[in-house]
Amino acid sequence: EVKVVESGGGSVQAGGSLRLTCVASGYTSSRYCVAWFRRRPGKELEGVASVSDDGVTKYGYSMKGRFTVSQTVSQDNAKNTLYLQMDGLKPEDTAMYYCAASSPPAAPICTTIEADFNDWGQGTQVTVSA
Repeated sequence: EVKVVESGGGSVQAGGSLRLTCVASGYTSSRYCVAWFRRRPGKELEGVASVSDDGVTKYGYSMKGRFTVSQTVSQDNAKNTLYLQMDGLKPEDTAMYYCAASSPPAAPICTTIEADFNDWGQGTQVTVSA
């Protein structure tokens, strides 16, 4: 089981920026996928972006542009830190943001599909005011 811990949420005015951080540790395989999801009030869970162990990124529908995902990996590959840079935030970006991991990956290519991820963090709240 991969341990996943998010941080960095908060309140910001429209047009502002936030950077979320996710620390994933306890990998038992050199191969993994990590991703950001969000759940907006009254909406279904949405995939924001994912990153593979070799650095390939994938963005959910309409997420690319204002959201940028990146990661740093420890030398022993046992831990990585995933970042989600969010710029030009809008009130509709208000949501609980979750980080999730899967190791080994559920599919040949990392996705932003909820079912492909086994280990989830508790989430971090982002609130954007008009």
